Amino acid sequence: MLQSLYQRLSLGKGTPATNGRGTFAPEHIEDSRLLRGLVQLLVTLGIVSVAVAAIGVTQTSLWNLLAIPLSAIGGWYSWRQRYRRNIAVKFFIAFGMLMALTAFLTRMIGQPGDTRIMLAELLIQLQVLHSFDLPRRKDLGYSMMIGLILLGVAATISQTLAFGPILLLFLTVAMPVLVLDYRSRLGLINPPWRQFGAQIAPRRLGALLLLVLGLGMVIFLMLPRLPGYQLRNFPVSTDIDYQGQFDGQAIINPGYVNGGSSGDGTDSESDGDGQGSGDIDEAGKLSGPGVVDQTSYYGFNRQMNQNLRGDLTPQEVMRVRSQSPGFWRVVSFDRYTGQGWEISRNENVMTLRRSRFTAQTILPRQRFIGRDREVIQTYTLVSDFSNLIPALYQPEQLYFPTQEVAIDPDGNLRSPVALEKGMTYTVVSEVPYRDRTRLRLAPKGYPDEIRDYYLQVPADLQAPVRELTESLLSNAPQPLEDPYEKALFLAQALKQRYTVQPNMPFLRPEEDLVNAFLFEQGGGLPDHFSTVLTIMLRSIDIPARLTAGFSPGEFNPFTGFYIVSNTDAYAITEVYFPEYGWFGFNPIPGFELVPPTIEDYEAFGIVRQFWNWVAGRLPSPVTAWIEGTVQTVFELLQRTVLALVGLFGKGWIGAIAGLAALTAMAFVGWLGWLGWRSGRQRWRLRQLPAMERLYQQMLLKLAHQGHPKKSTETPWEYVRRLLGKEKVNHQPAQEISDAYVRWRYGGEPPDINTLKTRLKQLTLTANRGRTP
Repeated sequence: MLQSLYQRLSLGKGTPATNGRGTFAPEHIEDSRLLRGLVQLLVTLGIVSVAVAAIGVTQTSLWNLLAIPLSAIGGWYSWRQRYRRNIAVKFFIAFGMLMALTAFLTRMIGQPGDTRIMLAELLIQLQVLHSFDLPRRKDLGYSMMIGLILLGVAATISQTLAFGPILLLFLTVAMPVLVLDYRSRLGLINPPWRQFGAQIAPRRLGALLLLVLGLGMVIFLMLPRLPGYQLRNFPVSTDIDYQGQFDGQAIINPGYVNGGSSGDGTDSESDGDGQGSGDIDEAGKLSGPGVVDQTSYYGFNRQMNQNLRGDLTPQEVMRVRSQSPGFWRVVSFDRYTGQGWEISRNENVMTLRRSRFTAQTILPRQRFIGRDREVIQTYTLVSDFSNLIPALYQPEQLYFPTQEVAIDPDGNLRSPVALEKGMTYTVVSEVPYRDRTRLRLAPKGYPDEIRDYYLQVPADLQAPVRELTESLLSNAPQPLEDPYEKALFLAQALKQRYTVQPNMPFLRPEEDLVNAFLFEQGGGLPDHFSTVLTIMLRSIDIPARLTAGFSPGEFNPFTGFYIVSNTDAYAITEVYFPEYGWFGFNPIPGFELVPPTIEDYEAFGIVRQFWNWVAGRLPSPVTAWIEGTVQTVFELLQRTVLALVGLFGKGWIGAIAGLAALTAMAFVGWLGWLGWRSGRQRWRLRQLPAMERLYQQMLLKLAHQGHPKKSTETPWEYVRRLLGKEKVNHQPAQEISDAYVRWRYGGEPPDINTLKTRLKQLTLTANRGRTP
């Protein structure tokens, strides 16, 4: 008999106390293979989520996927050895964890940047080691938390909805894991998969999933968005070691390498395949007809040849997470060439170098008196891009993977290397508020450095353009005196008087773009509108420049990113206001007159963004009906409040009438609440299985008698507490609770008719504490 007991103990079937090496208490050891398997699946989903979320966003090692089979092997080994101390295994695990920590610290010092993937990989390595020693229920709980943390890291990295299915699968697996863990804590034996699967019906599981997702979505939408980042460790790619001399003068555009800058700072001729930016004239400027590249916007160059024709093939360029939408500014031009633009002070580029121990570069910027706001943007490239660095105006701090960057007099940021797919960087900008009243009062005296570069107009174009501009301004309803209103009126006039002409013929070599637009063609291509507005403003002594960049793109409310495509690129006119800086105007038909600008923080702005996203996908009649209904409800509430306020303003009689009205409204609301709660309770009970409904009815009856069940109590803990109540007929309560636990966690069918009879016996007694 003793030998049989020893064999059982050695096999882990009894109380492990005689193997001579010391063991855990049996109630702490987890024997359920189902629970262990589901916990292992949670960890696997956590590892997979990190790998999926990192695709196209940041670099990660495919060796992380090897952790899935290694962790499974460790889980199998720890289950076999769950009744042993495994001192030697623990020693090797501890040594391996120290080695992993050392490798992590070495990598973090040698490759400063975004540490999220590094931390996730460290956690994966620790989980593999930890999986070889999981005897207790507590150890499985640690693995569950590791899976949850990995899922959280993946959520911070993910920029697409590809992460969504993994999140749903994780929730689906987590629910039965929580049930099994709860059963184990109650001391119940977990059933095999088939019996347990029969208890969790797909409909119930689906309903619970929808409930959790619905609550999560509501919390996500209603959670206040506070201003500023609480942590200042911004996402940035691993350092790029640039070899070579960087002077910042070269601009590299993947679609126009031969037509713009060749990458070494020198211009070279088009390759003649129709994809260049035209010919190079004797002055070294781009000119002549040509065809645009199908993927790269032609304006991101040192020169902008506007005698090109063709369309872009839509392609996602980057994803932007920003505290506020805006015009993602890329490059500004100051000199008009007759058929395009160029950067005239390209040699006056300032090179900035940061420390190798930090990714932060402090950028020089102009100081103005207007109110501004810090806006943090994180850009992730999903296609190869120019070495120009997009950013909101004005950038103050740049977190970039190269140690050197450059900035020119127009504030254009340049990188030593082209921005490749997968690169991530962060910009902190001090974006000025667009205060129309203040800008109208801005001084009209411009500094010499502004007048010298931003009032240039070809001599033969100055007089006719000025005459036409003044003629348009004279048609204003009232005289326009300040530059802001003039710029606004001219932008609107171009939208209304001229048309977009996609089939506009090429300009002749001696033909001027602005002259052809205003006096011959009656319009032009979209970017031509901004060129014309810039020249018109310059002709009446208002400094202006042409700036190319991206519109905010399409906002994804589920990921929080703006999806920016190459077709979102266009050019706008920027006007200089002394003491306030540069502000954009968009004369292109079909666009807002003023480019996207910052507004005061809205704590619940995500609700508005989500509704805009939903409304854009609904039929117009449905959108109009919803907006009309919401507006009607708010108008009714407003009228009610105004009526009550009016009553309180009519003396004592009005105050008494107002109080009476408030009391009546409160009473009606209270009655409605009681009726809704009672009806909801009856409806909910009808949806439950018979045993669950009977148990809930018992809880309601006892709660009405003054003995509610605490949310933290198990059914048996609740019954034990009732035993101390003298006026509670607790025997029916104990029988019903026992039947409920056996049905809920053991799968035993209850005798419903008998239990219904026992429920009727559950009454208060005045003198007896027990009923035989």
